[in-house]
Amino acid sequence: MAERVEASVTDGESTIEERDRELMREFEEGLDQPMDEEANMLKDMNKEKGLSMLMLLRLSFQSLGIVYGDLGTSPLYVFYNTFPDGIKDSEDVIGALSLIIYSLLLIPLIKYVFIVCKANDNGQGGTLAIYSLLCRHAKVNLIPNQQRSDEDLTTYSRTLVAEGSFAAKTKKWLESRHSKKRALLVIVLLGTCMMIGDGILTPAISVYKTFFLTLLSATGGIRVNNPKMSSDIVVLVSVILLIGLFSMQHYGTDKVGWLFAPIVLIWFLFIGATGIYNICKHDTSVLKAFSPKYIYLYFKRRGRDGWISLGGILLSITGTEALFADISYFPLQAIQLAFTLFVFPCLLLAYCGQAAFLVNHKEHYKDAFYASIPESVYWPMLIVATGAAIVGSQATISGTYSIIKQAVSHGCFPRVKIVHTSKKFLGQIYCPDINWILMIGCITVTASFKNQTEIGNAYGTAVVVVMLVTTLLMVLTMLLVWRRHWIFVLVFTILSLLVELSYFSAVILKVNEGGWVPLMIAAISLLVMFVWNYVTVKKYEFEVHSRVSMSWILGLGPSLGLVRVPGIGLVHSELASGVPRIFSHFITNLPAIHSVVVFVCVKNLPVYTVPEEERFLVKRIGPKTFRMFRCVARYGYKDLHRKDDDFENKLFDNLFSFVQTETMMESDSNYSPYSFNHRQESRDELIRNNNNNHDKNMVMFSSMVDYTESAIVPADSPHSAMSFSQNYRVEDEEEEEDELEFLKICKETGVVHIMGNTVVKARKGSLLPKKIAIDYVYRFLAKMCRANSAILHVPHETLLNVGQVYYV
Repeated sequence: MAERVEASVTDGESTIEERDRELMREFEEGLDQPMDEEANMLKDMNKEKGLSMLMLLRLSFQSLGIVYGDLGTSPLYVFYNTFPDGIKDSEDVIGALSLIIYSLLLIPLIKYVFIVCKANDNGQGGTLAIYSLLCRHAKVNLIPNQQRSDEDLTTYSRTLVAEGSFAAKTKKWLESRHSKKRALLVIVLLGTCMMIGDGILTPAISVYKTFFLTLLSATGGIRVNNPKMSSDIVVLVSVILLIGLFSMQHYGTDKVGWLFAPIVLIWFLFIGATGIYNICKHDTSVLKAFSPKYIYLYFKRRGRDGWISLGGILLSITGTEALFADISYFPLQAIQLAFTLFVFPCLLLAYCGQAAFLVNHKEHYKDAFYASIPESVYWPMLIVATGAAIVGSQATISGTYSIIKQAVSHGCFPRVKIVHTSKKFLGQIYCPDINWILMIGCITVTASFKNQTEIGNAYGTAVVVVMLVTTLLMVLTMLLVWRRHWIFVLVFTILSLLVELSYFSAVILKVNEGGWVPLMIAAISLLVMFVWNYVTVKKYEFEVHSRVSMSWILGLGPSLGLVRVPGIGLVHSELASGVPRIFSHFITNLPAIHSVVVFVCVKNLPVYTVPEEERFLVKRIGPKTFRMFRCVARYGYKDLHRKDDDFENKLFDNLFSFVQTETMMESDSNYSPYSFNHRQESRDELIRNNNNNHDKNMVMFSSMVDYTESAIVPADSPHSAMSFSQNYRVEDEEEEEDELEFLKICKETGVVHIMGNTVVKARKGSLLPKKIAIDYVYRFLAKMCRANSAILHVPHETLLNVGQVYYV
């Protein structure tokens, strides 16, 4: 919290200090309370988790549908993609099974469930959530809009680094150069882009592999009985069902997926029981695959072909990366319990059962899953497989929405429409624009690839790149956040990279066989994200360097050299400190300004959420007679600007509370401001000087900011004392005491939102790539994305756009 400004008093000093301490205790106790309904639910959930095993089991059951749908459908197509040209030796099946067993053990179970998932940001998962953690523990954010007061948020959890430690050295190394920060962001964006590609490929590989919901593995099972079925019909039905799947998304995950958990539960029970049946019926000797020596014998026997087959083995762990992205839905213990005691054993039994069948029926390598099912349960299994595949697709689609929301909050993706689909759960969202882009991508992939092996190669490439990115980010997390010993970090890194680079080397050999698809998707997504982030950073830097000198504002006098008309003007800007350039542009071109001016900054912080009570920071700019304030609204990457939030009224509530608290503090402490001398020049002279010398004004502003603006503190804080200084004398004390009433009257008179309609252009002499990125790519994206007025739900009749051109 901002430090309270010491005020000189003549008597009653001890009483005031005691009152201050009491108010501070009340304020901090208020911050410790649950911030919203969701926070209450999470806190109650954690209590029950610790006390009730029944509650933990219930949450573990619910996690099956959301978290494990994608991973659970992998047995449909793994063996075919591992042996696309047939099985020559039964021992090859044992070797492949051994690779599957240890892949499931090392990657999903050990690495993700018990290590990576612990790197969640207050329950939020994914590469951008790890990036948020790193931004709080090191100064790696490329947009330097954070303030000291932001670190006092209850959700801004971080640990201090001890000087001289390995973590401190790592932090210093990471912060030393801008290029390292940029490289870190590119790595994070690469993983995010691959997850977007995953959102396109998962429904494609799932829906293409059923019959009536047309996943190819299921279709292969039907073809055993109906060999004349055309692949073109399968593709056509797949496209129709993809359109239906994406058309239902606007109903929300809560409504579309209400049967997720029961379907996946039945699916895992089916594949586990079928696995036991096949092991007992066909060949129990497949259990020797638990010995890792068969991995060595497999590569020795098959050589290069065995190494390339790792691309098929990789599909057995697809969905693991989505597991971490979907962790926000349930407590970590519930996810660990479900995977360790139920999902993992069922998957092992399913793969062992298929291997036992293939040892004696090598000719069924294409349709091993359905051919190994007992005839009595064939059709029920097909129906359940169809439902399970849709569950896996739905979980990935929902995860893509969350990733896009995080990217938008970090300034790495164009502003898109985000809709809440549930009043109970804030995490359930829907992005219409992204939904239709995903649908078009899925249809294109499904129609273009009429071979399941090519789709599998593309899918595997996306998955392994996400895993590699997660490993690199985990190294920094272990060093900076967890403070693990470097030896432990080294062991984790070597083991993870040994497995994942092996898979990567296998899938990279199949780039021309479908592996180019996720690379192309990632390249397009990365171009969009990088250009948007680059121009966003440059815009912010331009605004910082062109902000208005405070001496210029004070020199204009209380009237600002204009006619002050009744009402309140909300001047929107990205600056959290200083007077934005848009304001000088406004007052130099118009003869009037509102009687009350509030500079509004809406900024996103690297935290998952900002509690409602801590969202707004209010401070005063200049003397009271200027009637100028600043309000900073802070949001986390999980927070949304909902229409029913009533942003404007909440802003004014905090403004009124600030004025009321400020008046109370002044009356209690015999407030005595510092002295600050300024001379009032003519308006024309000041405007001319300001326009001709922005850099000089910037220097003046930097040296005077502590004396001209009040401390940034929450509006409800008793320590919202002011730190600005002027030597003016208030002539009308009654008017000063009635400032709150004056503000309310101005609000009733009318509120106008003043926003910049900014056009960004590349500077003259810029290199050709920069001109293309800014003048064409960014301009196109800016035209397609949502305006800030739409995101904040500003009524059109109260909006005033001020045109500006930024040369960056």
